[in-house]
Amino acid sequence: MAKQEQFQLLQDRKGMIWDIALYLPTVSGLGIGASIFWYGNDNQNLSYLLLFLACFFLYQGVHRILGRLMLLPTAPVVLDISKKRVLLKLKNGENTELVKDLRYYSDYAGKSFGLTGMDMKGEKRQFVFHKGQFGDEENFKRIGAALKIYA
Repeated sequence: MAKQEQFQLLQDRKGMIWDIALYLPTVSGLGIGASIFWYGNDNQNLSYLLLFLACFFLYQGVHRILGRLMLLPTAPVVLDISKKRVLLKLKNGENTELVKDLRYYSDYAGKSFGLTGMDMKGEKRQFVFHKGQFGDEENFKRIGAALKIYA
């Protein structure tokens, strides 16, 4: 990669619908199971476990959905890639520049990838990007090719 490339991220509404279809029955089932064991079988220890799992998956699901829709203040909206660093412009107006220990992790299905690295303050930052956030297949392939140097 000889030049700098910049990618504008979009809201992934199709992925958001998929996440709702995944997390809603999971959280509901765990919550119903927790109430059944709390009131029906006098097994409160299992009820606590199921309620914990329901809360955990609810938190993760909400965070994932809001991240896909770029509603979180720390959600990246622009990805700027060069040979020495990756600059992420966040929704709250801040810029995060990953300069050290950059790693690119693609999934086997080819629908998302992760990006980790140290920013200028020395803090480790992690980001997950989904295919739907890049608009079309061509942009997603271009960014994958640009980030291969960090794999």
